[in-house]
Amino acid sequence: MAPEPNTFEARRRANVVNNAKLLKDSAEVAAKMRRAAAPPPRPAASKKRKQAEPAPRTRVMPTRQSARLAGGGGDTTVKLEDIPAELKMPEPKRIRVRGDLQLSNLQVEGQRWSSTSALASFVQGAQPGVRTFTEEDIKDTSDTKLKDLRKEMGDLKLYEGWVPNDIKITPERVYALTFHPIQDKPIILAGDKKGTLGFFDASQETPNISSDEDDLSVDIPLPQVGAFEVHSRTISSIKVPMFDPNSVITSSYDSSIRCLDLQSQVSSQVWQPDDDEVDMGISCIDISPEAKDTIIFSTLFGSLGRIDRRTKNKVEMWNLSENKIGGFSLNPLLPHLVATASLDRTLKVWDLRMIKGKGDLRHPALLGEHSSRLSVSHASWSRGGYLATSSYDDTVKLYDMTDAMKWKPGQDLSDKQMTPAHTIPHNNQTGRWVTILKPHWQANPTDGVEKFAIGNMNRFVDIYNSEGTQLGQLDGEGITAVPAVAEFHPTLNWVAGGTASGKLCLWM
Repeated sequence: MAPEPNTFEARRRANVVNNAKLLKDSAEVAAKMRRAAAPPPRPAASKKRKQAEPAPRTRVMPTRQSARLAGGGGDTTVKLEDIPAELKMPEPKRIRVRGDLQLSNLQVEGQRWSSTSALASFVQGAQPGVRTFTEEDIKDTSDTKLKDLRKEMGDLKLYEGWVPNDIKITPERVYALTFHPIQDKPIILAGDKKGTLGFFDASQETPNISSDEDDLSVDIPLPQVGAFEVHSRTISSIKVPMFDPNSVITSSYDSSIRCLDLQSQVSSQVWQPDDDEVDMGISCIDISPEAKDTIIFSTLFGSLGRIDRRTKNKVEMWNLSENKIGGFSLNPLLPHLVATASLDRTLKVWDLRMIKGKGDLRHPALLGEHSSRLSVSHASWSRGGYLATSSYDDTVKLYDMTDAMKWKPGQDLSDKQMTPAHTIPHNNQTGRWVTILKPHWQANPTDGVEKFAIGNMNRFVDIYNSEGTQLGQLDGEGITAVPAVAEFHPTLNWVAGGTASGKLCLWM
């Protein structure tokens, strides 16, 4: 029989049981704390389905059959309509075309589409090199005097010293041109867009090149040309008075009029506005030999001015139009008569002997006017009293005013007197890059025949008499641009024309 445990042993066993119970309780508490701190469990991810690979597309081919076995013969030609749609090549997409299109390159093929007659009546542009006056016109002339005159104009030849492309008289486009009145040699003056005044002496020694030399191997010297920047903007007019051949009077869009003394070679100011801020762009000037000290000028703003050179800086100004006065002229023998051509589509004749109104409303007496369908570019008065105008309605009009000597101051002209005696069809559509075509009469022709020159858009210069009859059409090899600014020598049958590139054409 086992001995009974003493008190110490009994207490030890009780401690062992208590400690075991404490450890068990501590373990349970720790487990609860771990579960409380742990994140919530994530839902189980669904398994990704494996996508089935697409079945390769197979082209449906037509079932081949033997035409021979089917009894169809040996012809294997396949018609287009028999080909399945899925086998036909897709039609290319029609793409929009950009830019300008020339109809001559777009004509539909086929005889039934080849006619262009429906559009021919609308074509009014220039046709370089296409003559509108030929030798046949001269041969068919029945009037002996007219025929001889036409032959004389036809005999004028293009200057042979240099080709026109080598005679660059100004750096920019020619706006004004004239001959020096000297008869010993042809001297031409031209003014350009930037205010440069150019001089060319056609009597200078020309290069001597034999005909058997290769043109490509010869270095041809250029002609001697003088050019001077006398204005800051476009030179609109050049006048060399026959009564004062040492003076060259020029006007400009820079609102100034200057006089170049050829002997002292000094360009002096004749007139300009007192205020440098004032811009009135002078479009034209004219001087009459009957009133040597008086200069008449027009402006781009519709005004007409009169300057007496003996009283400097004193000018009379009259507002004649709300639109630009593109050109005007004085009657050479009756300098009190002024003809103006304006953007308002009118030709007007004024009498400087009678000034009406007061203050800013003062103006010369208006004798008569004639309206055109489109703007009138210039009015030019001949020594014999004929008035020539050019306008954008593609006409050159001639007015018979030979009885002007009988007009009283301020006399009203009848509609009949202001009706053109002759109307000449003439292409005046210069566009943006060609100087406006203007008629200019020969000032004092030695042969006694009144005639004027005007540029032709087909790269010629046309010559007409006071009856509207064409006397000639000047041409020549090497003319590559329109000689838009054309003038006669004051007395001799020499003609010069300036182009948009500053080149000079000269006929003698």
